[in-house]
Amino acid sequence: MEAHKPAAKYALSSFYSSRTLSHNPDDRKRKITDKNIPNALLQAPEFAEDSAMYRDLLQMERKLDWTMTRKRVEVHDALQRIIPTTRTLRIFLSHTVSGQPWQREGGEAAEPNLETGENIPAWQLRIDGRMLELANSRAKDRNPPRKFSTLIKHMVVELDRDMAVYPEGNIVEWIRGANQPALDGFTIRRKGDAPTKIRIILHVEQQPEQYKLHPDLANILGIKEDSRIGVIQALWNYIKTQNLQDKMDRRVVRADARLRPLFNAESVYFQSLPELVNRLLLPPDPIILHYTLNPAIPPPEKPAAWDVEVKMDDSSLKGRMQHVVMSMASDSAKELTKLDEEIALHVQSLNNAHMKRQFLRSFADDPREFIQTWLASQSRDLETVLGSGPSEGATVRQEDLKRSEFFRLPWVEEAVAIQEGMRLAAKAGM
Repeated sequence: MEAHKPAAKYALSSFYSSRTLSHNPDDRKRKITDKNIPNALLQAPEFAEDSAMYRDLLQMERKLDWTMTRKRVEVHDALQRIIPTTRTLRIFLSHTVSGQPWQREGGEAAEPNLETGENIPAWQLRIDGRMLELANSRAKDRNPPRKFSTLIKHMVVELDRDMAVYPEGNIVEWIRGANQPALDGFTIRRKGDAPTKIRIILHVEQQPEQYKLHPDLANILGIKEDSRIGVIQALWNYIKTQNLQDKMDRRVVRADARLRPLFNAESVYFQSLPELVNRLLLPPDPIILHYTLNPAIPPPEKPAAWDVEVKMDDSSLKGRMQHVVMSMASDSAKELTKLDEEIALHVQSLNNAHMKRQFLRSFADDPREFIQTWLASQSRDLETVLGSGPSEGATVRQEDLKRSEFFRLPWVEEAVAIQEGMRLAAKAGM
């Protein structure tokens, strides 16, 4: 009969329970994290249904934790990539004039002063641009507006003027450099009073980089401009739709009558498609704006405007995704940790109650035998812990200590638990 074991374990578990549920701040530092119900309680017939439900909840929790972790990793991975979106870039063109005849009193021409620059007819062209906000975007989701110079890579301004009359230069070129400051716009100043036709060529910065397709490939895929990845995906969709994969070797793509002139072969391997696509990609067409500047009349009150669609990284969506990830990592983590601690405390309390129940049931079944066995066990454990010599009754002989089988007896685990409980109790009382 092993009725003495629940008694000793109940005494030790009572000590742990009192330490765990204590309101001492130092005691609360030692947190219980085990949420698994002991096997003895799980295997009890009266708790079989409830135990099965709890195990199902733990399994569901593990699946949910795995799903949340996977989604969090996917979001982090998406934040490292470009999330393309289409935005509208509005470009403004305007001009001002100075020293023109119509600006002087009476319209009489005055003698120009070459030293001070007074009375010299001149004009200046202003090129500005800004990205329009989305129609239904919230104010808190909006990012600081980007400077106009960060939205274009290259700009050329061509002035239609007689070089013999105006030798200042009729072509102005700007190329974005690595360390150039960001600008809201560009200003071009020139001298003159004659009407001037201006052509502005803009190469816009797009993310991901856009390319113009070869005319033959554009007719096959039905797209004129797209990113490199977008073109490869469109070509792969065409291959699958036309069933051009080889039946025996799926790595081989059989060219049909439309692809054969582009591939210059009857068949190609799938891994060769990106290289073939690169050969058929061309630089995109620039944006060309025409503007007429007439210094002989007052400039218009409002600037001329053009809207251009631009592919760019969706920083607003990335900001919302980053906010969700950060809020989940901080607020939800604290709440989940608190719930886990509460569940662990309830599991510990349930274990203590079960051990107490086993103790009282063993005592109720046979009080006399239970007490005698428990006292004998405690006496033997006390002799072992204190290292006392042999005595009549329960004794520990030196010959027994030399055998490994002696330390595998049922009461050894109980003796070690009691000794550890006494050590912790003494340490807590210091």
